Amino acid sequence: MGIKIVPRHGSSFKDKTYIWAIFSGMKTTFKKFSKNLADTNCIPTCEYPEAQPDDITDRYRGMHRLTHRDDDSVRCVACFMCATACPAECIFIEAEERTDGVDEKQPSRFDIDLLECIFCGYCVEACPCDAIRMDTGIFSIIARTREEFVVNKEQLLKNRGAFGQENSIA
Repeated sequence: MGIKIVPRHGSSFKDKTYIWAIFSGMKTTFKKFSKNLADTNCIPTCEYPEAQPDDITDRYRGMHRLTHRDDDSVRCVACFMCATACPAECIFIEAEERTDGVDEKQPSRFDIDLLECIFCGYCVEACPCDAIRMDTGIFSIIARTREEFVVNKEQLLKNRGAFGQENSIA
């Protein structure tokens, strides 16, 4: 029939109970713990928020932003691709007709609920006109009420790119 029987390793009681594997892991944990307890200067710390982290790469997905065109108008054409691609369903868009003749429509309302957002970046990947990005470098989002975590179009347009140019080459 072509069936290959593979022998299972670890058939002894010692291997089945995982006791030795647990002790091996605990040995490593206590070794690091005792080393850090003996010499606290070797523990890497960051004095946040006084000292900002300097190891954030340009691929980091931080706070969202909406990009601008060369004439300083919003690049978004309200195609709803970002809201459709969002697995958390945290993007809310309302479209209106555009009167300057550049595109058919633009967003009259563009809200992102940051408490629901999982910062996956699917909205950035789905956008056909590079209107939304997550390259602001803002990684610490603080607010006092739940309503303050819902960012609107004006707030998203204020955010500027921290790692690259504002306008894309499109």
